[in-house]
Amino acid sequence: MDQAIAVVPMGLGHLRQVLDLGHQVFDTTTKPYTSWSLTAVAEHLDSPDNACWVALDSDRVVGFVLGSMEFEHRDDWAYLEWIAVAPDMQGRGIARRLVDVCSEALFARGAQHIVTDVEERNGASAALMRRSGFVPAATVTLLVRTNPETPGDEPLPPIAKHDLVRRGRLSLDHPRR
Repeated sequence: MDQAIAVVPMGLGHLRQVLDLGHQVFDTTTKPYTSWSLTAVAEHLDSPDNACWVALDSDRVVGFVLGSMEFEHRDDWAYLEWIAVAPDMQGRGIARRLVDVCSEALFARGAQHIVTDVEERNGASAALMRRSGFVPAATVTLLVRTNPETPGDEPLPPIAKHDLVRRGRLSLDHPRR
Protein backbone atom coordinates (compact mmCIF):
# COMPACT_ATOMS: atom_id res chain seq x y z
CA MET A 1 0.00 0.00 0.00
CA ASP A 2 1.38 3.38 -1.05
CA GLN A 3 1.12 5.63 2.02
CA ALA A 4 2.38 8.67 0.07
CA ILE A 5 -1.00 8.72 -1.70
CA ALA A 6 -3.61 10.69 0.25
CA VAL A 7 -7.26 9.61 0.09
CA VAL A 8 -9.52 12.62 0.66
CA PRO A 9 -13.16 13.55 0.07
CA MET A 10 -13.76 14.62 -3.50
CA GLY A 11 -14.30 18.33 -3.93
CA LEU A 12 -15.28 20.60 -6.78
CA GLY A 13 -11.60 21.30 -7.47
CA HIS A 14 -11.07 17.63 -8.35
CA LEU A 15 -13.89 17.49 -10.91
CA ARG A 16 -11.85 18.09 -14.09
CA GLN A 17 -9.20 15.51 -13.18
CA VAL A 18 -11.80 12.90 -12.16
CA LEU A 19 -13.66 13.39 -15.42
CA ASP A 20 -10.42 13.16 -17.44
CA LEU A 21 -9.23 10.05 -15.59
CA GLY A 22 -12.58 8.37 -16.21
CA HIS A 23 -12.29 9.13 -19.92
CA GLN A 24 -8.78 7.68 -19.86
CA VAL A 25 -9.60 4.35 -18.19
CA PHE A 26 -13.26 3.51 -18.84
CA ASP A 27 -14.01 1.61 -22.03
CA THR A 28 -17.36 3.13 -22.90
CA THR A 29 -17.68 0.87 -25.93
CA THR A 30 -17.93 -2.27 -23.76
CA LYS A 31 -21.68 -1.97 -23.38
CA PRO A 32 -23.93 0.07 -25.62
CA TYR A 33 -25.51 1.87 -22.66
CA THR A 34 -22.36 2.79 -20.78
CA SER A 35 -21.89 6.48 -20.16
CA TRP A 36 -19.19 8.49 -18.49
CA SER A 37 -19.90 12.19 -18.39
CA LEU A 38 -19.80 15.35 -16.36
CA THR A 39 -23.38 14.58 -15.35
CA ALA A 40 -22.37 11.16 -14.02
CA VAL A 41 -19.74 12.75 -11.79
CA ALA A 42 -21.83 15.78 -10.79
CA GLU A 43 -24.75 13.61 -9.66
CA HIS A 44 -22.48 11.96 -7.14
CA LEU A 45 -20.66 15.09 -6.07
CA ASP A 46 -23.99 16.81 -5.44
CA SER A 47 -25.24 14.11 -3.06
CA PRO A 48 -24.97 14.42 0.72
CA ASP A 49 -23.63 10.88 1.10
CA ASN A 50 -19.92 11.68 1.58
CA ALA A 51 -19.15 8.69 -0.63
CA CYS A 52 -16.98 10.33 -3.30
CA TRP A 53 -13.25 10.15 -2.67
CA VAL A 54 -10.07 10.84 -4.60
CA ALA A 55 -6.56 9.49 -4.26
CA LEU A 56 -3.98 12.24 -4.60
CA ASP A 57 -0.31 12.07 -5.46
CA SER A 58 0.61 15.64 -4.52
CA ASP A 59 -2.12 17.56 -6.39
CA ARG A 60 -2.67 14.93 -9.11
CA VAL A 61 -5.84 12.82 -8.90
CA VAL A 62 -4.55 9.26 -9.43
CA GLY A 63 -7.76 7.50 -8.47
CA PHE A 64 -11.35 8.03 -7.44
CA VAL A 65 -14.43 6.24 -6.23
CA LEU A 66 -18.02 7.47 -6.52
CA GLY A 67 -20.71 5.93 -4.37
CA SER A 68 -24.16 6.86 -3.15
CA MET A 69 -26.96 5.82 -0.85
CA GLU A 70 -29.07 5.28 -3.95
CA PHE A 71 -29.77 1.75 -5.07
CA GLU A 72 -33.13 1.15 -6.68
CA HIS A 73 -35.76 2.06 -4.11
CA ARG A 74 -33.93 0.75 -1.06
CA ASP A 75 -33.10 3.34 1.57
CA ASP A 76 -30.75 0.93 3.33
CA TRP A 77 -28.76 -0.21 0.27
CA ALA A 78 -25.90 1.81 -1.19
CA TYR A 79 -24.21 1.72 -4.58
CA LEU A 80 -20.49 1.83 -5.30
CA GLU A 81 -20.82 2.87 -8.91
CA TRP A 82 -17.53 4.15 -10.29
CA ILE A 83 -13.91 3.46 -9.41
CA ALA A 84 -10.74 4.13 -11.37
CA VAL A 85 -6.99 4.28 -10.79
CA ALA A 86 -4.52 5.81 -13.24
CA PRO A 87 -2.75 3.05 -15.19
CA ASP A 88 0.70 4.16 -13.97
CA MET A 89 -0.49 3.92 -10.34
CA GLN A 90 -2.22 0.54 -10.42
CA GLY A 91 -0.93 -2.28 -8.24
CA ARG A 92 -0.18 -0.04 -5.25
CA GLY A 93 -3.30 -0.77 -3.16
CA ILE A 94 -4.98 2.51 -4.11
CA ALA A 95 -8.18 0.93 -5.41
CA ARG A 96 -8.57 -1.14 -2.25
CA ARG A 97 -8.14 1.95 -0.07
CA LEU A 98 -10.74 3.80 -2.15
CA VAL A 99 -13.23 0.92 -1.87
CA ASP A 100 -12.67 0.68 1.88
CA VAL A 101 -13.08 4.41 2.60
CA CYS A 102 -16.18 4.64 0.38
CA SER A 103 -17.69 1.56 2.03
CA GLU A 104 -17.01 2.94 5.50
CA ALA A 105 -18.71 6.22 4.57
CA LEU A 106 -21.75 4.41 3.16
CA PHE A 107 -22.08 2.15 6.21
CA ALA A 108 -21.81 5.24 8.43
CA ARG A 109 -24.72 6.78 6.45
CA GLY A 110 -26.88 3.74 7.25
CA ALA A 111 -26.26 1.28 4.43
CA GLN A 112 -26.96 -2.32 5.37
CA HIS A 113 -25.60 -3.54 2.03
CA ILE A 114 -23.44 -2.02 -0.70
CA VAL A 115 -23.96 -3.13 -4.28
CA THR A 116 -21.53 -2.81 -7.16
CA ASP A 117 -21.45 -4.25 -10.66
CA VAL A 118 -18.48 -5.54 -12.61
CA GLU A 119 -18.35 -6.33 -16.32
CA GLU A 120 -17.67 -10.06 -16.67
CA ARG A 121 -14.40 -9.64 -18.57
CA ASN A 122 -12.97 -7.26 -15.96
CA GLY A 123 -11.24 -9.84 -13.79
CA ALA A 124 -9.08 -7.33 -11.93
CA SER A 125 -12.09 -5.39 -10.67
CA ALA A 126 -13.96 -8.56 -9.78
CA ALA A 127 -10.96 -9.76 -7.76
CA LEU A 128 -10.70 -6.37 -6.03
CA MET A 129 -14.34 -6.48 -5.03
CA ARG A 130 -14.06 -10.04 -3.70
CA ARG A 131 -10.97 -9.08 -1.66
CA SER A 132 -12.98 -6.13 -0.34
CA GLY A 133 -15.77 -8.37 0.98
CA PHE A 134 -18.23 -8.24 -1.92
CA VAL A 135 -19.81 -11.54 -2.99
CA PRO A 136 -21.71 -12.40 -6.18
CA ALA A 137 -25.43 -11.96 -5.60
CA ALA A 138 -27.17 -11.88 -9.00
CA THR A 139 -26.36 -12.07 -12.67
CA VAL A 140 -28.22 -10.26 -15.44
CA THR A 141 -27.81 -10.96 -19.15
CA LEU A 142 -28.10 -8.02 -21.52
CA LEU A 143 -29.97 -9.07 -24.64
CA VAL A 144 -29.81 -6.86 -27.74
CA ARG A 145 -32.00 -6.82 -30.84
CA THR A 146 -30.63 -4.96 -33.87
CA ASN A 147 -33.00 -3.03 -36.12
CA PRO A 148 -33.20 -5.05 -39.38
CA GLU A 149 -34.13 -1.87 -41.28
CA THR A 150 -30.73 -0.29 -40.56
CA PRO A 151 -28.53 -1.24 -43.52
CA GLY A 152 -24.82 -1.60 -43.01
CA ASP A 153 -24.99 -1.89 -39.24
CA GLU A 154 -23.01 -4.85 -38.09
CA PRO A 155 -24.58 -6.86 -35.31
CA LEU A 156 -23.12 -6.27 -31.88
CA PRO A 157 -20.65 -8.86 -30.65
CA PRO A 158 -21.97 -11.12 -27.89
CA ILE A 159 -22.39 -9.09 -24.74
CA ALA A 160 -21.29 -10.64 -21.49
CA LYS A 161 -23.41 -11.14 -18.42
CA HIS A 162 -23.26 -8.35 -15.90
CA ASP A 163 -23.71 -8.43 -12.16
CA LEU A 164 -26.46 -6.07 -11.02
CA VAL A 165 -26.54 -3.79 -14.04
CA ARG A 166 -28.14 -0.51 -12.99
CA ARG A 167 -28.52 2.94 -14.54
CA GLY A 168 -26.36 1.87 -17.47
CA ARG A 169 -22.97 2.89 -16.18
CA LEU A 170 -19.77 0.90 -16.06
CA SER A 171 -18.77 1.08 -12.47
CA LEU A 172 -15.24 -0.16 -12.28
CA ASP A 173 -12.03 0.67 -14.04
CA HIS A 174 -11.91 -1.30 -17.27
CA PRO A 175 -8.89 -0.45 -19.42
CA ARG A 176 -9.51 0.67 -22.97
CA ARG A 177 -8.81 -1.94 -25.58
